[in-house]
Amino acid sequence: MLRKMLSLLVTVTMFLAILPVAGAEQHQVDTTSDKELIKITARSAILLDYHSGQVMFSKNPDKNLPMASVTKLMTMLLACKAEAKGQVNLSDIIITSEHAAGMGGSQIYLEPGEELSFREMIIAIDTGSANDASVAVAEHLAGSAEAFIHMMNDQAKELGLENTNFVNTTGLPADNHYSSAADLAEILRQVLKYPLFRKVSSIYEYDLRDGEFKLWNTNKLLKWYPGCDAGKTGWTNEAKYCLAASAERDNLRLIAVVLSTSEPKSHFKEVIKLFNYGFARYQAVMLAKEAQKIKSVPVEKGTIGNTTVVASEKIAVVVPRGEDKGITGKVKLPTILKAPVKKGQVVGTYQVMQHGKVLTQVDLVATADIPKASPFQLMGRVLHEIFSMNK
Repeated sequence: MLRKMLSLLVTVTMFLAILPVAGAEQHQVDTTSDKELIKITARSAILLDYHSGQVMFSKNPDKNLPMASVTKLMTMLLACKAEAKGQVNLSDIIITSEHAAGMGGSQIYLEPGEELSFREMIIAIDTGSANDASVAVAEHLAGSAEAFIHMMNDQAKELGLENTNFVNTTGLPADNHYSSAADLAEILRQVLKYPLFRKVSSIYEYDLRDGEFKLWNTNKLLKWYPGCDAGKTGWTNEAKYCLAASAERDNLRLIAVVLSTSEPKSHFKEVIKLFNYGFARYQAVMLAKEAQKIKSVPVEKGTIGNTTVVASEKIAVVVPRGEDKGITGKVKLPTILKAPVKKGQVVGTYQVMQHGKVLTQVDLVATADIPKASPFQLMGRVLHEIFSMNK
């Protein structure tokens, strides 16, 4: 009897051992499937949706690595922010210092005392990856390269980047100068918000110094990959080949970053793999464009009786292809606003829902300043309404 019970126990144990563990099978299948669909040789890589920051693929995304000239994305972010705030104009003349002219690596061979406009300098930074122009712009904006580097690290902290530290503005090899694929993707996300960067980063060739010096964009995906319109390359012996780039198709904008690929042109091939993966597997569902009118809301006791409310940014979500059923928008606004109302004031929200779940939420803002009306203005409005009713 005991022998039969032991035999039965062994049989049951073996049967249970071959059963899949609940929850583990799905994870196993997903991981294997991803590895089969996209094989990335870079030491670190990430693919994400620009609008939401949703990560679609990653490989060691937080690994600290040298990033060579991809560093210049932060240089461009601070330059574009300064231009947007009116702290510098595109026509401003920048005078090259001896320090800036002495930069090695990729450059436009600035001479000490040579003058170029701010616009030409940032084109040289992003299109030609010019180290000398990068330092010249840094000195112009902050007073010194050291002060600008401090600004770069402050900006990194402000963005919550925990795996980034800058020692220079160029990406030339230096101890303790590093970033990660995830952090660089976030920097690219931020700088893409500026029309100036998008315009400059999309320039493939440019004639500098009245045509005496030709710039060719180091980001070859501008020509090789349909939809790619921005990015920054990098290469040093230490960093190997690096690339952060962005591409857009059918309202879906992707950001891809690869760090430390070993073969020439491999950084382009790796990013193309990531883009192809993202565009094939995901789609964007657009509900409203940035600044699109959502509704008109009455304003109580204002100099104007109502205000137009618009989306503060594009209202869209990214979902796996074929999973866009049941996505709806829900506007949450007060029935009436009280004056005064400021232009850009957040007055409500737009929620994107799917099957009762909130996928994302965007602020709705007023489009104009509406001061509080004076007693005389309010009285005049009442009298006007009374006379209008009696006509």
